[in-house]
Amino acid sequence: MPEGPSVRKFQLLTTPFVGQVVAKVEGSSQKINVNDLNALRLQDSQVHGKNLYLAFVAAEGPLGPTAEEMMLQREAARGASSPAQGGREQVCAPQTHPQEEELRHARSEAPDTAGGLGGWLRFHFGLFGSVRANEFSRANKANKRGDWKDPTPRLVLHFESGGFLAFYNCRMHWCSSPRADPASDILSVEFHRGRALDALRAPDPICYTLLDQRYFSGLGNIIKNEILYLAKIHPLTQGSLLALSDLERLLDCVVQFSSEWLHNKLHGKGLHPQIYQKEQCPLGHAVVKGTFGPSDGFKRLTWWCPQCQPAVLSGDGDPSPVT
Repeated sequence: MPEGPSVRKFQLLTTPFVGQVVAKVEGSSQKINVNDLNALRLQDSQVHGKNLYLAFVAAEGPLGPTAEEMMLQREAARGASSPAQGGREQVCAPQTHPQEEELRHARSEAPDTAGGLGGWLRFHFGLFGSVRANEFSRANKANKRGDWKDPTPRLVLHFESGGFLAFYNCRMHWCSSPRADPASDILSVEFHRGRALDALRAPDPICYTLLDQRYFSGLGNIIKNEILYLAKIHPLTQGSLLALSDLERLLDCVVQFSSEWLHNKLHGKGLHPQIYQKEQCPLGHAVVKGTFGPSDGFKRLTWWCPQCQPAVLSGDGDPSPVT
């Protein structure tokens, strides 16, 4: 599924349409009544991790608060309801699998019914999910039946200006407000390195922790593989066995790689992985592939170079990873 840099680009495609009124709606979505969006004004567009949020209001009503004003309101509400923690937030090691955490977060957003009144529409993209502005996605190869059939958009919003947005392979539902935590967003200037560092110190395989959206919102399987190679860390190494300097370097890789990927996307440049889906690393070593994840959770494909990313020995001399 699209990772943080891709969804951030999707959000930037929607921003020119903020303030415009929806004139016509199309789409194949069965999760929402797409006709509810007719004659609504796109009020705001936000991205949080791997989720895109669009706010709609009645076209004839007031424009309502700006994105900055809504953020200030949320911050004030959090400050009023959260007890003091001595200036430092208490952080627990991740206890749930990141994909399960995402699904629980989605369910926790109270659904609203638009009914012409508007609200926040949440988009979570599946494999090959995308947003197109003023163009439709075209087939670049034949499907399994040999047909050259263009992808069908889940939602198309035509605006009074004449432009349109097309959304592909995404789940949508109405919610009362975005579930936002900039401190966990790897592309946010508010990304909380201290909280992320605390999570990485847990005695869990580092490749599990990196996918925990509570601490690394927007980080997906491609970023996970690439940054572990850049930091020269074996994916199954327990975070508690790594030196602080290694964890700090890994966090540097998280921020730098994600930011550079977004920069390249915005300039029409593709991603050139060093380890993801490769048979050899850049130094010519053979790459190993495995499927890893918690016993009660999702398993994700992982690529690593045993020579560049050696296993870390625990105190009793055994390798940290279970190989």
